[in-house]
Amino acid sequence: MMKARVQNGRLVLDEPTNMPDGTEVEVVLVDGDDLDDDDRARLHAALAESEEDFAAGRFRDAEEVLADLRRRHGCRCGWRGEIDLG
Repeated sequence: MMKARVQNGRLVLDEPTNMPDGTEVEVVLVDGDDLDDDDRARLHAALAESEEDFAAGRFRDAEEVLADLRRRHGCRCGWRGEIDLG
């Protein structure tokens, strides 16, 4: 990912690139998200609750959660997600 800023109506990269002159790139404007005020409030409330749970020690290790999911769904997956269907 590269970042750019607008200068005199042109996009100027904030860092050098090794792409040759004439290379065509697609630019996508980063313009927030699709959350309305109610959704954003629920998101912030959930994040605050999650922080409180973590601070109080109410959490599980991700490897433990993944192992439970594998057991429940009969998936023989490696830790990187490789699937053994044999």
